Amino acid sequence: MTKDMLKVRKSRDFVPEKVDNILIRGTNWIGDVIMSLPAVSSVRRTFPHARIAVLAKPWVAELYRACPDVDDVIVFRSPGIHDGIVGKIRLAEQLRKEKFDLALLLQNAIEAALIVWLARIPLRAGYNSDCRGLLLTHSVQRTRAIRKIHQIGYYLEMVESLGFGTAGRAINIAPGDDYSLSAKKILVEHNIEEEETLIGIAPGASYGPAKMWFPERFAAVADRLADEFSARIILFGSSGDRERTDLLQKNSKNLMINLAGETKLSEVIGLIQECDLFISNDSGLMHLAGALNIPLIAIFGSTNPATTSPAGERSIVIHKDVSCSPCLKESCPTDFRCMDLIGVDDVCDAARILLKSGRESH
Repeated sequence: MTKDMLKVRKSRDFVPEKVDNILIRGTNWIGDVIMSLPAVSSVRRTFPHARIAVLAKPWVAELYRACPDVDDVIVFRSPGIHDGIVGKIRLAEQLRKEKFDLALLLQNAIEAALIVWLARIPLRAGYNSDCRGLLLTHSVQRTRAIRKIHQIGYYLEMVESLGFGTAGRAINIAPGDDYSLSAKKILVEHNIEEEETLIGIAPGASYGPAKMWFPERFAAVADRLADEFSARIILFGSSGDRERTDLLQKNSKNLMINLAGETKLSEVIGLIQECDLFISNDSGLMHLAGALNIPLIAIFGSTNPATTSPAGERSIVIHKDVSCSPCLKESCPTDFRCMDLIGVDDVCDAARILLKSGRESH
């Protein structure tokens, strides 16, 4: 029996009328969640009447709740009650009671496969990474070529290989009115008027310093745009980015609204929706702004725009093609030329294009 014949035979297991209850093990980081949402939409298109639940870590759960293709979110509390072997068994028992027909693993770790195997979910599908193929009933080969394509395509390739219909590359995220209301409350507290131009800046990135442009250059961009467009600046990030946002403020002549570490993800989603422009390193918030189709400038250094560029029709990627990039390293071992070659003028010129086109469209 050929490999293609085997795939066809196995795809018959996924008869939509026989799959009523689906568990998707979501990815763990904001950017990965955003880039995997087209695959989630493809699951919904293939199984239109099924209940779709996502197992997700707490810090990304809100993103799945904002996706109309998802019916329920089950929080994977690790760190917390799902830590260790005992915690994983506790989680598996919880999932077993839900009586899922199918588990689709967007996350690549063997842990994900072990949990759904312990939960006795009869159909278990995903990439054959981390030596977990024996725990899956339907494994998709994760080839070297697959790992080089854009991450949206990476997740779509999995569901297409399983025989699911594709919903295309569109990102289906639709935050409710409560997101907007909480954001507007924060803006009022900081005396920001509705008609003011609002620019968001996310100067951090969780992977490491090689992904982060210089705080003093972010500050110079912020000052120019604040003067030229009478803009107010909001600094975004986690508590781990606070030192960097503080440094940006120190290098600026204008008072910014520094919200790093002070907002929930639901509030961040609402606030980004209010921005006229968002400027970011390659980070989860960059992907979020792109998914919300906010005018976006994405600054790339050590990472590869070919695989992780943002979605959105109003995104401009700034990247200098140097011999050692993309190196995908956490810290630059040499002269950091990929970021050093990106000047304040590069970012300001892109910002003017996006801000002026935004004003003309209104």
